[in-house]
Amino acid sequence: MMTDPIVKVSLLQTELIWEHPAKNLAHLDSVIPTSLNTNLLVLPEMFSTGFSMASSRLAEPMTGPTVTWMREKARALGCALCGSVIIEASGHFYNRFIWMSADGDHQHYDKRHLFRMSTEHQHYSAGSTRPMINHHGLQICPQICYDLRFPVWSRNDGQIDVLIYVANWPAARRDHWLALLKARAIENLCYVIGVNRIGADGNDVAYCGDSVAHDYNGSLIADLGANDGCVTIELSRKDLDAYRQGFPAHLDADSFSLD
Repeated sequence: MMTDPIVKVSLLQTELIWEHPAKNLAHLDSVIPTSLNTNLLVLPEMFSTGFSMASSRLAEPMTGPTVTWMREKARALGCALCGSVIIEASGHFYNRFIWMSADGDHQHYDKRHLFRMSTEHQHYSAGSTRPMINHHGLQICPQICYDLRFPVWSRNDGQIDVLIYVANWPAARRDHWLALLKARAIENLCYVIGVNRIGADGNDVAYCGDSVAHDYNGSLIADLGANDGCVTIELSRKDLDAYRQGFPAHLDADSFSLD
C-alpha cells in the first residue's frame, strides 16, 4: 500500500529590526527552534531589513551575508528555507524571494507587483517570470505580499499545489490579507500559506501578523494571530488529489495566457 507523502511546513512570525540585517539574523537565530522537525521553514518578506525603500544602501549580492546565512541555516536545520531579501543583481535591485534547499541549491523569484503606495516601484525592478518549485512531490509557487491582490498572477494553470505568500502586510488592511488568502485557496484548489510579520517598522507602520495556512477547500489549518512564534502544519498530497477529483472545478476554468 502506498503511503501518503506528507510535507511539513513551518511558518515563522516575528518582529523585524528596522534596516539592520546583522541584528535580524541574530534575532532569527534566537527564535528559530533548533530541533525544528520540518521540510520547509517560511520567513516573512524582507526578513533581514523590514520593508525598506533604501534599496541602494541595503541591497546585497547573492553571495552576501544574508544568503550565506540562509544556506548555513538550511543546512543546520536539514530543511528548505525561504523568505525575501533585498538583492542587487546586474545593476538592478530586487525584492527577491529566495528558496534555499538543505543541500545549498537555491532558486529565486523576483516580486512582480511592486507596491506603488510605498514607492516600491521607484526603488526596485519588477520580476517577469513565475517559477515553480518541486518540493517532496508538491509544486510550490512563490509569491510576495502585494502579489496577493492580483489573482491572474497566482492562477493555478494545473501546476500549483501550494501558493506561498511572504509579506510585510500592514495591520490597517488585515481584513484584505485574510480574505484574499482564503480566496486564493478556494479558487485555485490548492494549499495557501501566508507569512507576515508583527511589530512596527521605521516608518511607524504597524503589522498585526495573522500568518495563516488554508487548505484547498479554504479551511483554516493554522493561524498565528498576533503571536511571536512558529507553527508547523502538514500538507497531504493524497487529500489534495482526492479533493480535486471530487470537485474538479478547474476543468471549467477559462483559458487564457499571460504575455
